[in-house]
Amino acid sequence: MKTNCDFAAIGYCGIDSIAIVPSIPLDSKVEIIESFDQGGGPAATAAVAAARLGADTAFIGSVGDDGAGNAILEEFAKEKVDTSRVAVRAGGTSPRAYCWIEADTGKRSIAWTRGKRAELSAAEVDKEFIKNTRILHFDGHQMEAALAAAEVAKANGIPVSLDAGTIRPGIEKLIAVTDVLIASEEFARRYTGENDNEAALIALGKNGSAVTAVTMGEKGSIALGPDGGIIRCPAFKIDPVDTTGAGDVFHGAFCVRYLETKDVYECMRFASAVSALKCLKSGGRTGIPTRAEVDEFLKNH
Repeated sequence: MKTNCDFAAIGYCGIDSIAIVPSIPLDSKVEIIESFDQGGGPAATAAVAAARLGADTAFIGSVGDDGAGNAILEEFAKEKVDTSRVAVRAGGTSPRAYCWIEADTGKRSIAWTRGKRAELSAAEVDKEFIKNTRILHFDGHQMEAALAAAEVAKANGIPVSLDAGTIRPGIEKLIAVTDVLIASEEFARRYTGENDNEAALIALGKNGSAVTAVTMGEKGSIALGPDGGIIRCPAFKIDPVDTTGAGDVFHGAFCVRYLETKDVYECMRFASAVSALKCLKSGGRTGIPTRAEVDEFLKNH
């Protein structure tokens, strides 16, 4: 069993059933252009991104002992993501999502279920392993385990990263111990009550995280600078095939670069490049690039 790693993620992992369609149906029918299943989940896909970028990576969570659970673990293994601390629940069902991807625009709609299996408990968190992780990433799922792991990380000087995408019970406790807080614009506005992205960013910054940022899709991302000013990083101009997982890989990439440099703009630019490259292929993980591919892309952009 692995005893240390660069990047460990705790949160949601599932199977995505993806359908490429001419348009996303609403009370109507369309013929599917292409369909396939692939692993998904915010923290899980961030872990896969970190692994493809060269980080020694682990995922911590729980799955059922069903076919979906087996598929989730098999895909992690292919990506060289350690799952020795994923609890497999007997008789449980694993999370699953159904994703409709609009062929012409790459926009998507997702319906998902968390499945029926016990989440990871605080007692199941391997504290020694957490102590030997270089950065710890959360997505707001597996909250009891996440808070227990964050406490260990904070006590040992390990940075905590949070993909703040959905407001969940206990999220304020996780935010309070987060060092790298990156929120979606929807989360930032709803959580702070601000209607403007920059105002929401400034409000989130009162938490005191070392990094506070907001992602805005094709509009790029913004972050608070060390002087309190706003750092702006535009998104790379591409023709997206599928935006599923774009935010998830942004987080994994940001963490990888953060371990190399604390330059926030450089981390944002690197993560934006990884996210753009991912969007050039269907599925949340298919297009995640290698480090060499990202370096080449940045050299030419």
